[in-house]
Amino acid sequence: MAGAGAGTTEGGEPMAQQGHRHDGTELIHVGFGNYMAVNRVVAIVSPGSAPIQRLVRDAKKRGTIIDITSGRRTKAAVFTDTGNILLVAITPEALAGRVGAARGGRMLQAAAED
Repeated sequence: MAGAGAGTTEGGEPMAQQGHRHDGTELIHVGFGNYMAVNRVVAIVSPGSAPIQRLVRDAKKRGTIIDITSGRRTKAAVFTDTGNILLVAITPEALAGRVGAARGGRMLQAAAED
């Protein structure tokens, strides 16, 4: 870690946005010591609309919810390709930024074009 400042990786990248690899899966930090597999994400949405709330309620009944809010307010719901829904206590914008940083900014560039 020589040359890296506090809170940065050896490459100078901020740790909060650093992607971690485990067995070929890229993980991003989603708060409270929890990580999410980037390659499994289908959608990151705000949980406020009635259709999303209905999907979350139905998933709770099926047992496919993974609540990683640590008791905090849910600010984003992350849909995965496995059919699970992760409830996260950070905003969809913050998650998208972390995913974009982990992927080298490609997602951020696409969002800027919208």
